[in-house]
Amino acid sequence: MAAPDAPQRVGLLFGSFNPVHTGHLILANHMATRTDLSAVWLVVSPQSPFKVGEELLPETARLELVELAIAGNDRLRALDVEFHMPRPSYTIDTLDELRRQYPATEFVLITGGDNLAGLPRWKAADLLQKEFDIYVYPRPGYAVDIPLNWSRVRVLEAPLLDISATFIRQSIGAGMSIRYLVPEAVEREIQARSYWQQ
Repeated sequence: MAAPDAPQRVGLLFGSFNPVHTGHLILANHMATRTDLSAVWLVVSPQSPFKVGEELLPETARLELVELAIAGNDRLRALDVEFHMPRPSYTIDTLDELRRQYPATEFVLITGGDNLAGLPRWKAADLLQKEFDIYVYPRPGYAVDIPLNWSRVRVLEAPLLDISATFIRQSIGAGMSIRYLVPEAVEREIQARSYWQQ
């Protein structure tokens, strides 16, 4: 990947990544290698305004798991920008901060079809869809309905993956295998740190 301050078109995949899993990685790599994006940055959110009360690992632990997961892939990068911002984190504020830090980079928001219907409720939603391209990937069981005035929203083909972090946490708590649901390095770290174990 080019230096972070070099001109490029970068996709941003936001998430709590609690934990990062194979579905996240397949999607991020797909977007980074099969679209016009030069890279995808995985933005680890310390607290989503839509997930208040969810039991989260400390943000530094979740960031470390993402870094382990993407090691060796120069098209993917883990980002902790929201760790240093007011909480809860709002997408438009993070995008403004990233534009300030990387003025030569054009940022594209990546979101799932399940989140698109809720986008009008996001902070500064009108500004968000006017100033940024939004790439939408399909999610099983969700129809994608784009409002006519959202000219910068594009629905892209991507693998349909129905893997959830909740299922992974529940599996760990029940003592069941999570092999292939997360990368080996992530599985080893979860076991070594006893994350989500009863």
